Amino acid sequence: MVSTAVDEVSVTDLPVRRLGPGDLRACLMLAIDRRWLPEEAKWRLLFDVGEVYGVDDPAGGLAGTVVLTRYGPDLAAVSMVLVATRHGRRGLGRRLMLHVIDRAAGATLFLTATPYGRPVYERVGFTTVGEVVSYTGHLTAAPADGVLEGLRPARAADLPGVVRLDTRTSGAPRERLMERLPRFASRTRVVERGGQVTGFGAVWRNVENHVLGPILADGTPAAIALIAELSRGLHGPVRLDLDSRHTDLAAWASRRGLSPAFSTALMVHGGALPGDRHHLFAPVMVALG
Repeated sequence: MVSTAVDEVSVTDLPVRRLGPGDLRACLMLAIDRRWLPEEAKWRLLFDVGEVYGVDDPAGGLAGTVVLTRYGPDLAAVSMVLVATRHGRRGLGRRLMLHVIDRAAGATLFLTATPYGRPVYERVGFTTVGEVVSYTGHLTAAPADGVLEGLRPARAADLPGVVRLDTRTSGAPRERLMERLPRFASRTRVVERGGQVTGFGAVWRNVENHVLGPILADGTPAAIALIAELSRGLHGPVRLDLDSRHTDLAAWASRRGLSPAFSTALMVHGGALPGDRHHLFAPVMVALG
C-alpha cells in the first residue's frame, strides 16, 4: 500500500514535457498497453505537424501522452490522450488535458471522444457538437461511381488550390498538414473545375486497413467519386470516418460493403468550429480533423 501511494504521488507530480521523435517507441509501447494499434506512420506524422507531450513513468517508458496540433492561432486539434493502464483513474488524463488547454492560449480546441474518454473531456469544459461514425470493410464501388468530370490524380502544382480548399473548409490555415499529405498518403486525387480545385481526397495505409481521408467535396456525388477512385484496386479493408450528417454518403458506403464499426463524439472547447464544414465528408484522420 505504501509503494502504491508513493507511485501515485510521483507520477501525478512529475512534469509534462515536450516529446520528440526519439520517444516514438515509448509512444507505441504505451498505445499497445492501452490496446490501441501501434500506428507508427500516424505517430510520425503527429510529431511532424503537432506538439506531442508526455509524462515519464518512473518505472520506464511513458505514463501518458497527449498531442496538440495547431491550425493557426485560433484552432487546434487534441488527440492521442493515453494513460498507461497501471496509472489509470488517478487524474493523469485530466492533467494532460489541462496542460494542452493552457498551451492552446485561448484557441478553440476539438477532439473525437470514445465513451470511455468523454467524461474526462466534459469535466475540463468540452461539449459534444456532433458524431463521427467509422465504417470499415471491403469497398466494392461500381465503375460508374468514380466517373466525374475534372477528377484526376493530384499534382504538385495543385497544392496551392488544395490548401485554399482546405482552409475554406476547415476555417483555419493547415498548410503544413496539406504539404505533408502527399508524402504520407499512398494516393491523392483532386476535382478541378474552371481552373479551381473543388474537391480533394487521399488514402493512406494504417496498420489494419486503408484510411480514406480527407474527403473534401462540394457535394455527395463528388465525395462518392473521390472515394471510389481512391479505393479502386486497393487490396484489403478500408476505413472511412464519416460525419453523421452525411446520411446519403453513409447509405452509399453501406451498399458498397462498408459497415459501421464504432462511433465517437465530436467535442469542442472554447468556441464553435469554423469553416464550411458541410464540405468536409471525412477528416484526414480523427486525430487531426
